[in-house]
Amino acid sequence: MNNRRLEEILQYEFNNKELLQYALNHGSYCVEHGLSHEQSNQRLEFLGDAYFDAIISTELYRRMHSDEGKLSRTRAAIVCENSLASVAERLGIGNFLNLGKGEDNAGGRHKKSLQADAVEAIVGAIFLDGGYEAAERFVLREFDDIITEALTGNLVLDYKTKVQEEFQKKGKKIRISYELDKTTGPDHDKTFFVHLTCNGKKYGSGIGKTKKEAEQQAAKATIEGGI
Repeated sequence: MNNRRLEEILQYEFNNKELLQYALNHGSYCVEHGLSHEQSNQRLEFLGDAYFDAIISTELYRRMHSDEGKLSRTRAAIVCENSLASVAERLGIGNFLNLGKGEDNAGGRHKKSLQADAVEAIVGAIFLDGGYEAAERFVLREFDDIITEALTGNLVLDYKTKVQEEFQKKGKKIRISYELDKTTGPDHDKTFFVHLTCNGKKYGSGIGKTKKEAEQQAAKATIEGGI
């Protein structure tokens, strides 16, 4: 993919193009192409993780008048793999990753962990290239919806736990299960289709690149559909 197109998506033009390239280089790609570990995104991920945490912490301090405990819980809901991966998915970061053939064939572009790591690496790259304020602008713009949902208490990351809590509020003994309806695609790039049942009654359905992701989506659909 063209990194120039990615710069347009990120709304940031790099002075040092190598930094963006490194942010997209997965370790498997570097091994296959004889590149050093310094040319992979791991070091930038390490840096980006720290600044992402600092930017979100500062923003919550500005916008929340709460004690340390609530600040920490709200930050944890934002600074996590799920929120990073959701931004990566929206921006299409997976399409730009440089992966080894094995990792690519195993569906690496769709893995939440790889996508989340890449976003952190991009934050680190922007910081090195343009400074703290440039990194802050990127993070606050791209995570604005997630921050707002967290502040209003509407950010739910573990829908399976949430749906169990909702059923338990009814005061009945519950038995929740997730039934696999079908899978499609080759072994290295499967899509899973599941539905949730509670005490034998069918509720929401979900689709995901892993069974766990599909289950989370089924739980989310159940909550949104009303219990």
